[in-house]
Amino acid sequence: MFLKTKILKAIPFKNPVRLPLTYWILVFIRFALTVAPQLGYLHPDEFFQNVEVMAGDIFNIDVAKTWEFNPKFPIRNIFVPKMILGPPLHFIRILNPYTKHYIGINLRTPYYLLVIPRLFVCLLSFINDYSLYRICVLYGQNFRNRLVIFASSYIVLVYCCRSFSNTFEMAFFSVLLLLVAECMLKSDKVIYHDEFLREKYDKASTPVEKVKLFKLKMHLPEHSLNHVFILATLVVIGIFNRPTFVGFAFPPIFFWLHRGLGSKVVGFKDFHVRIFTFILCGVPTALLLILVDSGYYGYLTMADVESMKWTWDNWVVTPLNFLRYNLDMKNLTQHGLHPRWLHLAVNVPLLFSVLAGMAFITLSTNTYRFIRGHYRKLPRIQSITGLMLFSLVIPVALLSLFPHQEARFIIPGLVPLVYLYGNRLHPNESDLPNHRKLKKILLYTWFILNASLTLFYGFIHQGGIYSFANTLHREIKGAYGIHTYVISTHSYSIPSYLLQLESTTKVYKDRHTGHKYRLTPTTFLYKYGSMPMDELFTKVDDVLTNAEMLLHEYKKQYRFYVATPCSLELEVEEAAKKYYYFKLVDDFRYYPHFCTEAVPNFPSGHDQSCVERNLLKNESRAVDLNMFQRISCYFKKFCLKIYRVKTVSKYDIDKIDN
Repeated sequence: MFLKTKILKAIPFKNPVRLPLTYWILVFIRFALTVAPQLGYLHPDEFFQNVEVMAGDIFNIDVAKTWEFNPKFPIRNIFVPKMILGPPLHFIRILNPYTKHYIGINLRTPYYLLVIPRLFVCLLSFINDYSLYRICVLYGQNFRNRLVIFASSYIVLVYCCRSFSNTFEMAFFSVLLLLVAECMLKSDKVIYHDEFLREKYDKASTPVEKVKLFKLKMHLPEHSLNHVFILATLVVIGIFNRPTFVGFAFPPIFFWLHRGLGSKVVGFKDFHVRIFTFILCGVPTALLLILVDSGYYGYLTMADVESMKWTWDNWVVTPLNFLRYNLDMKNLTQHGLHPRWLHLAVNVPLLFSVLAGMAFITLSTNTYRFIRGHYRKLPRIQSITGLMLFSLVIPVALLSLFPHQEARFIIPGLVPLVYLYGNRLHPNESDLPNHRKLKKILLYTWFILNASLTLFYGFIHQGGIYSFANTLHREIKGAYGIHTYVISTHSYSIPSYLLQLESTTKVYKDRHTGHKYRLTPTTFLYKYGSMPMDELFTKVDDVLTNAEMLLHEYKKQYRFYVATPCSLELEVEEAAKKYYYFKLVDDFRYYPHFCTEAVPNFPSGHDQSCVERNLLKNESRAVDLNMFQRISCYFKKFCLKIYRVKTVSKYDIDKIDN
């Protein structure tokens, strides 16, 4: 019994909950940045792949469901968003009447709609911290230094607090690594004691001693199928969330299957039993998720369930649709094709900075050792180092095979990377003076780079969109019934759920007459990407013509906005001059706002666009700019400019003609 207890007990670690003060400060910063809120807008998918769709279902409002949720060919699973984002949105829906009545706070405003789901995702991000901590404790590694490095990464401070499917994927991956690490440690212990007792049993000289050793051997715990159901369930859910999870799940599951293989007590029979059991345990979860998707997208109805008449047409498997879609090069071309070296050459250094450099050096060294045949110097295949190394390399390599590559696709790699190299950034007593100095430089470089990227992606990148949505929400709710038209260009789409637009698909019933009706839309959002200015103003002209027609025929008052980066100010105003019957009025400017679609050019010393227009009227010659004025002008162009489109009266047109 003592032996069994000793085997089951994890490696002891003194004061496991005594975390460094720096880590707690970083935890506070993570929450503070989430509540602030972060104005930055990383990618449309942070809204339109999850929270936008869930908000439409829960609040019964008009939202923009992207092509990924098209019932004719859906490629996104709905279970994971419902489980993760459903609770905070239901919290808002249920609590809002009480907060409005008792404390005068409306939770269905852009701030709370943005922050409350993000806070929930932020809390979930600590799954990654805990998994890293537990793995370090299990294997007797320094978790304090690693947690500080992990929590200071801008991936954690920005990406892990946003509702990306990649963020959920990272949490699944972290838990998977933890469970496999536990299984590997337990198997190593049990196999070691099993082999030891077998050897003693063979050498025993008396029956009494053999019986005693046999009983000890029988008390050894089972380890071959540890966590098999949880692992299978986690992998299936991860694949339905993002089919790319196959690449992340492959190394941990490979190591789980190979535990103890080659020893005297584990053979290929155990290997095949593990595979069969793993697949069998994953089937119920897969069927459940297929059932959920089939019901959500309308393939399976209650009538079908009651009649028990099912065909293949009643089922939809979203991961298969995802693969079918992405294997077609024509589809990938629509979303942008990237060189296959982009992850390795750009995205890995951008995401992991100093740690990426250390990983490149280690991998280059190991490759050299492998070529030279120095196999003993390579990480052991069944070790925790081998698990983490393969869990870092294999996903990046597999995802690099696809020609569409975005940095967020590989953010789960942060956990194994920090485990492998996070402790090397901190100086220790055994380091030589030069090594200590180099480590300090690398450590400060890590903090500075991640702080800068947190500021950029958290607050500057596309930072004007949320502020504009906040203003737009107030105007829409403050003037009910007035039609609002918004055309945006060279910027990301405005998340519709922040505006809380009333549903135009819901059927309402008049209490007096019993007549059924639907509301007509009053807010229209147009997103035209990087459309050339001439084509853009053709669209502006069309929308304005339609708005004027509704005004004159049905007395529908309207407001019309055009949102563009400030760097396009001259191009916009030049294109607008061709249309004499309307004008653009500078209405709002939101700072900061950076978008790669319209990066401003650094002004020259004779750039008159940097000079205030009232000064130009009083100047008869060009004004030369000094360096300070040029720099100031350059930074002023990082904003989102909102124009109000107004028609020009007949009197003003005649005046212009004369």
